[in-house]
Amino acid sequence: MPGFFFSHNNMTELNGKEDCKLAEGKIHKKKQKAFGADLKNYLKCMVPHIESGIKTSNSRNVLLSAEEVIQWSQSLEKLLASQSGQGVFREFLKSEFSEENIEFWLACEDYKKTKSDHLHGKAERIYEEFVQSDAIKQINIDYQMREATAKRAQDPTHTSFDEAQKTVYILMERDSYPRFLKSKAYLNLLNQLQTNTSK
Repeated sequence: MPGFFFSHNNMTELNGKEDCKLAEGKIHKKKQKAFGADLKNYLKCMVPHIESGIKTSNSRNVLLSAEEVIQWSQSLEKLLASQSGQGVFREFLKSEFSEENIEFWLACEDYKKTKSDHLHGKAERIYEEFVQSDAIKQINIDYQMREATAKRAQDPTHTSFDEAQKTVYILMERDSYPRFLKSKAYLNLLNQLQTNTSK
């Protein structure tokens, strides 16, 4: 078979190929080092942006007034109408292991604003994430509503999730929201803002 017997010329050719492989190996190692350096530089560049993101979120808290936080106690609707209110309430729900409720509610709000040609994809995602019986973030709705919502999601319209969203809203309003208003998270924030304004 060819390749078993090497002439002198083939040997030099083979050595040349091995040299190429060695050189390629060195280049490969250099590429790995370069990639590592690029990654380090990328992360260094990103850190200031991440920090500035933190600063802006803190400055948002500064812009938050005691008056606005007091309004949250008037109704769940007022709490959810506030971007900051949504954030604080979501953190509270996380502490109670029920953040899927606000996440589903927000996903439904976003879904209602979706253009008709994107409805199918979003309906499928919301159904898989929150509604189906083995969903990762399954919401607490009864079997009939789960089935009805599944049917509506197959032929989606802007109102496909309205009933389920209303049920989850009522659940939050009657259950989580009153506890939120008595929670340390809410009372401490309110206290802190009232102290700041009185200074």
